[in-house]
Amino acid sequence: MTTTSLITRAAEGMAMLGGIILFAIVTVTTVNSAGFALDKIARLWGGSVSGLPGFEDIVTLLVAPAIILFFPYCQLRMGHVAVEFFTARLPQAARRTMDRTWAAGMGLTALFLLYWLPLAMLDNRADGAVSRVLGWTEWPFFIPGFFALALWAAICFAQVAGTLEITGETDV
Repeated sequence: MTTTSLITRAAEGMAMLGGIILFAIVTVTTVNSAGFALDKIARLWGGSVSGLPGFEDIVTLLVAPAIILFFPYCQLRMGHVAVEFFTARLPQAARRTMDRTWAAGMGLTALFLLYWLPLAMLDNRADGAVSRVLGWTEWPFFIPGFFALALWAAICFAQVAGTLEITGETDV
């Protein structure tokens, strides 16, 4: 297995994990909303149906890991927002140079975040931060970010070096 295919599979796997987490968030939100709707109906007959306790905690703790797990795949496919109004008519070589320059900037951004994330996690752990309702320890939810940011940076710099193709480019 080549390094390129390994990086691609890792980015796809992280995106799939992010999708599974988002699906869990949507499921919990749907169940909680259904509980509130059923509660309105049950009150007509003197009953009650409660929502999920700690719903907000679950969503709050899972949203950031879910999102950050998509960053490597997004970079791999050049799926970031781009305004090509001014660059659409440039020669292919100029657009490729611009894409590599932006990939370098994104790689530096990923490294910057990768530097600060462990510091934030350690601070969170030292503070003993727990979720308000469920009492879940918050710092473990930082861990997926390390892997995602490292892979994101690796993809960026592989694109800059030309060892990983920049896909998603539009030809005019």
